[in-house]
Amino acid sequence: MAEQIISTEFADVMQKSFVDYAMSVITSRAVPDVRDGLKPVQRRVLYAMHELGLNFDKPHRKSARIVGDTMGKYHPHGDSSIYEALVVMEQDFKKGMALVDGHGNFGSIEGDSPAAMRYTEARLKKFTQEVYLKDLDKNVINFLSNFDETEQEPEVLPVRVPNILVNGADGIAVGMVTSIPPHNLGEVILAVEAFIEKEEISTKELMEYIKGPDFPTGGIVINQSELEEIYRTGSGKIKVRGKLEFEPAKKKNERDKLVITEIPYTLIGSNLGKLLADIAGLVEAKKTTDIVDILNQSSKEGIRIVLELRKNADIEKLSNLLYKKTKLEDTFGVNMLTIINGKPEKLGIRDIIRHYLDFQIDLVSRKYQYLLKKELEKKEIKEGLMRAYDCLDLIIEIIRGSRSIKEVKKCLISGETSKIQFKKQTSQKAAAKLNFTEAQATAILELRLQKLVGLEIQALEKEYKEILKNIAQYTDILENHSSMLRVIQKDLEAIRKEFSLERRTEILNAQAAVYEEAPIAEQEIVFTMDRFGYAKTMDLSTYERNTETIEHENKYVFRCMNTDRICIFTDTGNMHQIKMLDIPFGKLRDKGRPIDNLGNYSSAGEAIVGIFTFSYIRERKLFFATTKGMVKLVDASEFDVNRKTVMATKLEEFDKVVCVCPVLENETEVLLSSHGGYMLRFSLEEVSEKKKSAIGVRGMKLAEKDYIEQAFLLENEQEMFTYRNNKVAVSRVKEMKRDEKGTKLRL
Repeated sequence: MAEQIISTEFADVMQKSFVDYAMSVITSRAVPDVRDGLKPVQRRVLYAMHELGLNFDKPHRKSARIVGDTMGKYHPHGDSSIYEALVVMEQDFKKGMALVDGHGNFGSIEGDSPAAMRYTEARLKKFTQEVYLKDLDKNVINFLSNFDETEQEPEVLPVRVPNILVNGADGIAVGMVTSIPPHNLGEVILAVEAFIEKEEISTKELMEYIKGPDFPTGGIVINQSELEEIYRTGSGKIKVRGKLEFEPAKKKNERDKLVITEIPYTLIGSNLGKLLADIAGLVEAKKTTDIVDILNQSSKEGIRIVLELRKNADIEKLSNLLYKKTKLEDTFGVNMLTIINGKPEKLGIRDIIRHYLDFQIDLVSRKYQYLLKKELEKKEIKEGLMRAYDCLDLIIEIIRGSRSIKEVKKCLISGETSKIQFKKQTSQKAAAKLNFTEAQATAILELRLQKLVGLEIQALEKEYKEILKNIAQYTDILENHSSMLRVIQKDLEAIRKEFSLERRTEILNAQAAVYEEAPIAEQEIVFTMDRFGYAKTMDLSTYERNTETIEHENKYVFRCMNTDRICIFTDTGNMHQIKMLDIPFGKLRDKGRPIDNLGNYSSAGEAIVGIFTFSYIRERKLFFATTKGMVKLVDASEFDVNRKTVMATKLEEFDKVVCVCPVLENETEVLLSSHGGYMLRFSLEEVSEKKKSAIGVRGMKLAEKDYIEQAFLLENEQEMFTYRNNKVAVSRVKEMKRDEKGTKLRL
């Protein structure tokens, strides 16, 4: 076949490819289906375990075997994502109802990683078998070909509860995110039953059953009044608090304790360590003096973080401080995004239940169509056998007089007697009237002699009556919508009675935590930072007694107020801010703390070109110069921001900042010196004032491979400046215009 080249716009190809990729990520990776509430990887793991026969009453099997089967048959996207999905479905602190029964180290609530999959073992939970995988053999769902068309996998699992509400979901796709909190199984089932009874039920009425999210970590939801709007629209913010319990001292040598027994759901994992660090930070910063010691006594039994208190500690004030200043009160963002008919859509709980119920009706319809078909087949067989008992002697005579099974079948089905020898003419006439179906004829020929006794015949009649009863029941279910809904309700009620758990999360309307910080007493202090980057502040009197020593041992020393902040300008064009109160206050010989640990500044990738207090530069212009000779002035008010790090200046590729200088009143000239020994002196008035987001204007023409090494601001009538550790007269550098090559200076 000849090659055909199709010309098209590159933008069109990119757009189509990106949309295809985005939809693939959304529908096949990150967002769960509204019907079974599972992402594809979760569905495939559970089905692979079902196919391996890992039932709740069977021994555990290695997780590596489960991951291998899932990846080889259904999910060719790498073993790490499959094992992660398996682990999460086992972790009862993440799921409302855990779906996998794990054996071994599957991680912890504190963020410990699970053991490798070659060490852990798993099997299905009884809940998963009964509620998620039951009736797979009854043609209740569609099966699709897998990625290489060698296996069949379910399109969805026949989950019998609204799993998307029970276990929640989270996932980040392309341009969208899903975040659904877990809920109490019993409450969700009651809400579904209420929806069945009254289809036009409102969200507010549904919330009489679903009180709110039920996080496996417990905690307290404190904005109950906002939940109705969140559940109606499918998005919003749920405020969750941890639970605090006061334990008074029981012995003389013991201390009172404030114990964190439950945490917000958002703190699962590494955030729990951050909570402990934040509490310790409050103590270090002297925000509270009530906490004497912090002990993490959490175990498999649950969370227990003990705060030992000083005598007569103010419990209410301390509780409010913890809620206000740490993640002990946090926000869970809700965005109920699900896949409906292959497309992402945001739903409220009422719509989620409606889609779930439509799915259940489809499952029940297909199940009872399958069962009805089976019962009709049984009925046909039983009717044939019962007829056969009435003419058993004739059938035996037909069998004895024939030469093959084929001849017997033909006679039983159509009365063909030409090739069969009969003892009596009357038998041949009777045989010619036979008209069994093919299924009945096969059953008659497979009938064992022991089935011909009287009791067996009575059992057959009893089975036939039971079959007729089942057929009537199944037909009623399929033909009457109310009967079908009763079946769904009956199944849900059985699941609720066997598997539902007590609610763990408390729902209430609580007042916002109120904590008023004591006003900071303003005082003058001294900031110091040595050449190794260790910073501290100290008392002014200490500095005045040891001025010479302090200035000799430190690279940066300046007086400031304790309410001020320092601005660190770096060669990468960034400005980092650190509050003076965040810098440790120390004595003369205290080492201080690395400046890297106090803010966002990192000495690994950035070099400091200037450190100033904001109060010093507030009313001034800042002069910037870069290695490529770009210069500009920026009003310091642009750096009056709350963020810890902002862009101080825009840089060209491979350019770096060499100078950031506050412009003083008597500074009137700029002096630029290059690595190649050229110097250019020009008026400061020629430097344009720009925004911090601008590159600036060219200050000096540079030869190829040359670059600016130093930049100075010269005072009016200044006579000398320091260049490469040499004192140089200003008069040796001829005054020129900006954007010239400058003068070659020989020392």
